[in-house]
Amino acid sequence: MAQSLYLLSTGPRSGKAAVALGVLELLARHVDRLAVFRPLVEDGGRPDGIVELLRARYSLAQPPEAGVGATYEEAARLTAAGPGPLVERVMERYAALAERADLVLSIGSDYTGPSPSTELELNAVLAANLGAPVITLVPALGRRPHEVSGDAAQAGGVLRDNGCILVATIVNRAAQETVDVLRAQQQRSAADAPTYVLPELALLSAPTVEEVSTRLAAAHITGDVASLQREVESFVVGSGHVDAVLPLLRDGTLLVTAGDRTDLIVTAAAAATSPALPTPAGVLLTLGAAPSPHIEELLRPSGLPVLLTEPDTYGTLHALEGLRGHIHPTSSRKVAAALGLFADNVDADELASRVRLTRSDAVTPLMFSAQLLERARSDRRHIVLPEGEDDRVLRAAEEIVRRGVARLTVLGEPDAVSARAAQLGVDLRGIDVLDPAASPLRKEFAETYARLRAHKGVTLDAAYDVVVDPSYFGTLLVHAGLVDGMVSGAAHTTAATIRPALEIIKTAPGVSLVSSTFLMCLSDRVLAFADCAVNPDPGPEQLAEIALSTAQTAAAFGIEPRVALVSYSTGTSGSGADVEKVRRAAEIVAARRPDLPLAGPIQYDAAVDPGVGASKLPGNPVSGHATVLIFPDLNTGNTTYKAVQRAAGAIAVGPVLQGLRRPVNDLSRGCTVPDIVHTVAITAVQAQEEAAAVPA
Repeated sequence: MAQSLYLLSTGPRSGKAAVALGVLELLARHVDRLAVFRPLVEDGGRPDGIVELLRARYSLAQPPEAGVGATYEEAARLTAAGPGPLVERVMERYAALAERADLVLSIGSDYTGPSPSTELELNAVLAANLGAPVITLVPALGRRPHEVSGDAAQAGGVLRDNGCILVATIVNRAAQETVDVLRAQQQRSAADAPTYVLPELALLSAPTVEEVSTRLAAAHITGDVASLQREVESFVVGSGHVDAVLPLLRDGTLLVTAGDRTDLIVTAAAAATSPALPTPAGVLLTLGAAPSPHIEELLRPSGLPVLLTEPDTYGTLHALEGLRGHIHPTSSRKVAAALGLFADNVDADELASRVRLTRSDAVTPLMFSAQLLERARSDRRHIVLPEGEDDRVLRAAEEIVRRGVARLTVLGEPDAVSARAAQLGVDLRGIDVLDPAASPLRKEFAETYARLRAHKGVTLDAAYDVVVDPSYFGTLLVHAGLVDGMVSGAAHTTAATIRPALEIIKTAPGVSLVSSTFLMCLSDRVLAFADCAVNPDPGPEQLAEIALSTAQTAAAFGIEPRVALVSYSTGTSGSGADVEKVRRAAEIVAARRPDLPLAGPIQYDAAVDPGVGASKLPGNPVSGHATVLIFPDLNTGNTTYKAVQRAAGAIAVGPVLQGLRRPVNDLSRGCTVPDIVHTVAITAVQAQEEAAAVPA
């Protein structure tokens, strides 16, 4: 039977979507099959926004309609003679969903129905009948601390009266000046359940340009589709001269002005491309006056979204009153901010223990990702990203910092990087941007590189030119201890990433070569594949070293190493130079690490399939249960990882470089923003491991 948890708010505008993201992120670290359920929703005619957000974010295997119990209209009809029929309906639909899940997070109603005063009691009744412990969510926006405490106390009483177990109370959307008061107040009044206070974050309720456009039925004049996802954090009416309006523009400001104010339109576009000025969210033109084609051409390079609406400025602002943004599946900045806010203010270990989660032996891609990011957050490391000119790197950098995964330095010319970030709508606050050519470190790094490569004839003048290369400069930052690791390769080859590392950082003590591992996230487990990216044809000693390094990498990321050295034959069934190489490598590994579960030579199917393993290599603890698979050469390894990735729908994280003194990792040139985020997290964890291994 699936476990159950109920997120119950005490009133409207509680920020349920943001908190639900944080709770589900926590659950994803421990539970395989998750599901989301809304017992009561406003409209059954369209998918529920929170269910759709969580389905998309966590790839939940549930159809939209499976996540809803009843609409307000259905609830009114069913409760005409008492709550019994509604409870039966909700339980029936919940049970159908719970059959295919290990844990179901139920998210209570929005207090937008015909009888909001009865919804707290109704949610408590539903939670009790679903056997779900409760997290109470208390909205604090615009309310005094004693009012918030009163709501929390009232909810506690209602839950007790209905036999519910309170897991925790979360006070959300608290004004910054009341956070400390609320925390102290809740600590004094809390009984057995902890209370967490989350401050208001304006970004989370800010409408996007697209939501403004939808509200007004406005035309989209310029700016790409992605620019419509920019958040509008404030409005400024452009009715004065440029000198009066320009100081009012802030990051996230939507300029509302008559369509004939060409001076203000061009000024906003110029601000969007200037590193020295804030980046507006966009421009909203009124009176139906569209800019001329020539002005449109001036606007396009800025990337600024421009909307056009028919009413005058006053009517337009009146139509926008009360518009509140939502967190959509495409709201990457809001999702990252919500997760960062939750993680910064909620004790994840304490809350997990309160929920009494049952850990699954399976490790799904979602669980691996959640655990990896949380581990990186637990001891934030400083990572350098040399490719500041790449759009994916800039988007990933914003997400990494918002989620607290790592501290970042991005290499590039600051004005150019800032201008491109502004065009993309990316917020670089909290990220250091460093230009290798203009950095005062250039001379010091040139001297270091010349000294390290003197045996190769590198002069100081030559080194002064070499270290301007972002990969070399980033590697020297790692070497000097100014950052903890580097992630590169989105726009450069693997060789361009590895060569500086081998020349400057060099291999770790006792290791003679750098190799790579792909962490292959299958549907129910994570395997380590090596070497699939670096060494073309390793000999027996090198193959053994790759196996030992990969076992160490696997253990660092929570994978119990059971090592299989893969060949085209199993045990003693085959012969030949290729098999003998693998057999000799297995002997070397066994001699160096007799404690390590090991099989080799072994065929791939015997390594991963328990039935085949029991038949081909009976009695070996690795056969059928391998977690670390070492391939005899690059051709086999690269082909196999790509075949498994495509055929099994696996997520391949990596390549993770291993064997270096300091962590440096490579990206595929086809990498996505999530790939970069995960690789930075992996690099941060490697840096944590390195720090832990250094004697105090």
